[in-house]
Amino acid sequence: MQPSHKEESPEALIASMNRGGVPQKLQKEILALSEFHTYPAPGVLIGAFMVDWCLELLGADKTRKLYGVCETPKCLPDALQVLAHVTIGNNRLKIVPIGKFAITMNPPSEGPTADAVRVWVDLEKLKMFPTIDIWYANSPAFDKKTMKQQLFDEIFLAGKKILSTEKVRVKVTQKKKWKSVTCPCCGEKVPDYLIEGDKCGACGSMKYYEQIG
Repeated sequence: MQPSHKEESPEALIASMNRGGVPQKLQKEILALSEFHTYPAPGVLIGAFMVDWCLELLGADKTRKLYGVCETPKCLPDALQVLAHVTIGNNRLKIVPIGKFAITMNPPSEGPTADAVRVWVDLEKLKMFPTIDIWYANSPAFDKKTMKQQLFDEIFLAGKKILSTEKVRVKVTQKKKWKSVTCPCCGEKVPDYLIEGDKCGACGSMKYYEQIG
């Protein structure tokens, strides 16, 4: 992690977490998360408390196989990946970009559904922490040049106090067998379930590049 501001240095973060009474184990997780994210964004700091609470409610830790849904692509997915080993790559993290700062986590299930816990940032509870409140609302009243340290201190002091939770049920998609097929347009192989009509996604609706050489 290469901090661009003194408030973002590991030493400053540790001091701020100590002031907020953050447990040592979670402090280590937060430092690792900040390193993974490349800097301690406020969203990933809050995300650490969200994932930690989910794990507590599930009676689990990162050694247990878990699944997660993240309701925003911003910051929050990294907390799931670092603190719970729920990642895009291991196919246990689903991102639903609906713009809510919330996550849902559940253990594996052999059935069509799984009981889960959902944790989100509660707007009513944010009122107890005015700096977080104006930052979260993207208010012009928040000046990141002068208020970042105050924001970090409030986040570490708040911890779970700005969060709410509920028990939910999620749909489970079981793994299905697939075979490799060759796209007739580009000649590359893709899983059969990703073919769109007679072509792969890269030759169809998901095309994102043009060949230049």
